[in-house]
Amino acid sequence: MEVLPIDVVGLVAVIMGTSIVLIPVAGMTLRYALKPVVSVLDRYLRGQEKAEANRLAERRLAILEEQLDDMQRTLARLAEGAEFDARLERGADQASLPSVAGPSTDGDSDA
Repeated sequence: MEVLPIDVVGLVAVIMGTSIVLIPVAGMTLRYALKPVVSVLDRYLRGQEKAEANRLAERRLAILEEQLDDMQRTLARLAEGAEFDARLERGADQASLPSVAGPSTDGDSDA
């Protein structure tokens, strides 16, 4: 079997000549082929960020609602305490207490 000599200069010239055309064509093909995939991936990732931001906002809102409820309970207790103090200073507590009835001493005993 006879081996033919290889023309290295001609081979390199053919490879370089086809690369000049094929590299830009391959790049443009990849760009147009991958653009929809990249845009969908971008929208998905942005949606994930928005969902995370919504979860964070809901968590913060729940904490604020809990704090507001706690403040309302504290305010109600303070109002009750202030009302009690005011009634105590006026002596209204003594008048509003029911009188304790002791044993009857009217002489109506049946003994």
